[in-house]
Amino acid sequence: MPKILIAECKQEVSTFNPHLSGLDDFGLRRGEEMLRFHRSVRHEVGGALSVFDAAPGFEAVPAYSAFLITSGGTLAARAWEQIAGEFLAAIRAAPKVDGVYFCMHGAMASERELDPEGYLLAESRKILGEEVPIVLSLDLHGICTDRMLAHSDAVVAYHTYPHVDFFETGQRAARLLLRLMAGEVRPVTAKVPIPALVRGDELITATGLFGRSIRAAQAVEAGPGGLSAGMFIGNPFTDVPELQSYSFVVTENDPGLAEREAIRIATEFWANHEKMQVPLVGLEDMTRLAAENAKGTVVLVDAADATSSGASGDSNTILRQLVTAGYRGRTLLPIVDSAAVSQAFAAGIGATIRTTLGGTLDPTRFAPLPLVAQVRMLSDGNFLSESFGEVWRSGPTAVLESGNFTIVATSRAVSLYDRALFLAHGQDPKRFDAVVVKSPHCEHHMYAAWCARLINVDAPGSASANLRRLGHMRCPRPIFPLDEAVSFVPKARLFQRQFRRTSN
Repeated sequence: MPKILIAECKQEVSTFNPHLSGLDDFGLRRGEEMLRFHRSVRHEVGGALSVFDAAPGFEAVPAYSAFLITSGGTLAARAWEQIAGEFLAAIRAAPKVDGVYFCMHGAMASERELDPEGYLLAESRKILGEEVPIVLSLDLHGICTDRMLAHSDAVVAYHTYPHVDFFETGQRAARLLLRLMAGEVRPVTAKVPIPALVRGDELITATGLFGRSIRAAQAVEAGPGGLSAGMFIGNPFTDVPELQSYSFVVTENDPGLAEREAIRIATEFWANHEKMQVPLVGLEDMTRLAAENAKGTVVLVDAADATSSGASGDSNTILRQLVTAGYRGRTLLPIVDSAAVSQAFAAGIGATIRTTLGGTLDPTRFAPLPLVAQVRMLSDGNFLSESFGEVWRSGPTAVLESGNFTIVATSRAVSLYDRALFLAHGQDPKRFDAVVVKSPHCEHHMYAAWCARLINVDAPGSASANLRRLGHMRCPRPIFPLDEAVSFVPKARLFQRQFRRTSN
């Protein structure tokens, strides 16, 4: 019975976040535990398993999963060494397999290894040998390095932002792997580097200009000779040597088609790149606009502190600004501050505490803000995500009320690309005059469809859309928007593995 090895290593980091990620930022699973988890959630591995399970005569061999709890800062060297060691040990311990599916992100970085996914692929290839086909799935915010492509046979990427096609991406990867294992296809990949870092509403694939690039890629993927295609726009906050945007096309042994279509997609993307930026509103204008809002909820987007982009989550900048300006609207916001939460637990529900909020993880950007607050709720911080139904863990969590401000304070960062943290702690954003949302984009129905106004705030943070203020040191230069008058001449790089197992 043909065996398919499955392994996973996923994390997105901001290298501008001074607080290092560690082992406790991952869910580590092995063997059957890994399969049970992924059969219960609609992520990429679950999608792949749905294909493998439906294909008669194949056995899924689970190896290892290091699945991010949330994004964060650069992964600490010791944590990376343990994860990499365990990942590769699981590959070594696996029986002889006929194909491999690796689920990764693409925007991971550790203190000592700036291309962790590429490293794991290269080392796994040494263990598995050259003939075993490997298909890799990545987030479209990944940085698709040459090393990743050199040691895999084909790559598949998300086609949606906000991401709603995790499961479908895994299915696409699995179907392609089965074709490889059957000897039906001989993939060749063309990748075009594009000197651009992009942000903003135009990246929403359902409505923005970036969606045109994705739909062009989907047409190629579905057309004659197409196997996979897409765009990588990178994570602008993962400052590593190959950070930029990329188009890619994988074809059935047709390098000319792959090159032409990858260049076409890249050229069309470049034509719109200047529009793919965020119009930001300064703090003082933010306060004025919020105060002028007479009806409905104003959403204050603090994407600079987006935990799903790798930021620390402990920014109090908007809270401080609103307090200082005397804003009186009822305001809801999240913040990471384990010390304040501990103080709330010690005092108990109903107690009034004098504490500080924020500035505990990124003290260079944020100073602790003193305030007096009443403890309204305490929880263990375990709740289900609104988007996909998996368990999220924010650690001990306290709802604090300070005047007109309601703060959901967590002990650790948790993803905020939906409303789950608020709703799980009894806070309906629709009942507030203002809500601070620490995510660049949520699904449309969560806020944008009903709020009176949505303001993208120019606040400090390690995931700021004001990219020039971050201080990139490693990515290729010149690059938009960090440099002026950036030119682009599209050139494709081709990748094709020469070793191919034929069907029996």
